[in-house]
Amino acid sequence: MKSELLLAINQICAERNLPRDIVLDAVRTAIAEAYRKDVDAPKTQNITAQIDLETGRARIFVERRVVTEVSDPATEIALEEARKLNPRVQLGETILVDSTPKDFGRIAAQAARQRIIQCIREAEREVRYTQFAQQAGEIVQAVVQSVTPQQVTLHIDRTEAILPQKEMIPGERYTLHDRMRVYILEVRRTPRGPEIIVSRSHKKLLQRLLELEIPEIANGVVEIKALVREAGSRAKVAVASRQPGVDPVGACVGMRSVRIQSIMRELNNEKVDIVEWSSDPVTFIARALGPAKVLSVVLDEEAEGGKMAYV
Repeated sequence: MKSELLLAINQICAERNLPRDIVLDAVRTAIAEAYRKDVDAPKTQNITAQIDLETGRARIFVERRVVTEVSDPATEIALEEARKLNPRVQLGETILVDSTPKDFGRIAAQAARQRIIQCIREAEREVRYTQFAQQAGEIVQAVVQSVTPQQVTLHIDRTEAILPQKEMIPGERYTLHDRMRVYILEVRRTPRGPEIIVSRSHKKLLQRLLELEIPEIANGVVEIKALVREAGSRAKVAVASRQPGVDPVGACVGMRSVRIQSIMRELNNEKVDIVEWSSDPVTFIARALGPAKVLSVVLDEEAEGGKMAYV
């Protein structure tokens, strides 16, 4: 039959959605600190806790220096006693000694309870930080929790995220419980957990939406060559085909414009123009300025400050 300690560990793993090894490390740390506090051991002394995963029994091991004559039993052990544990140990070396008190399981559970909770919270914060740090530069689904003129607080997988005013789409309205996709701009580690900054106006949001909604871009048949965006107004995306016979613009727009309209709705009806990329600057500039009709394009490659085009 499993011990109460193992049952509690399994329950914490299930309720908090944490890896078992992280919870076990937190419990070992908590038990070792409870013992250190109970015996008033020096902070420099190495104290470790071990948990038998079969029985749930907790044991304490304390590092002690091997000496000829013991003057401090809490930090020293006689050579004769030390060699019963390790026949090869020498004077001056250290050895871990089983120092588990009687009825330690009950004492440890009571004394370490608060510390275990604290360690679990720290582990949760670290797991959440790692999770979102790996998602930086990606888009996720979010739910609006609160709205102020300065920022919108969002809920992403049980964690709060901040949409600052400068990262909002101009003119977009946010109401409680709205669902939307956001781009994870930055993840910061703080004592209270990860601080997640997201964006609705970043051009990478549009790029990720295109990769998500258009299979030909996702599998590499169509490549995004360039992208510019004025959030809330208009964006232009230059695409090229890597496979003969594939129309890159048609693939992105979709039949009856269904693909690009889905993306535009996600961006608060922002206008998104898809243009075919060309290695010829004159051709590319003419296409990029559509739907306006371009009569001619003249390049000035000696213009001060860089190349210029006169249309």
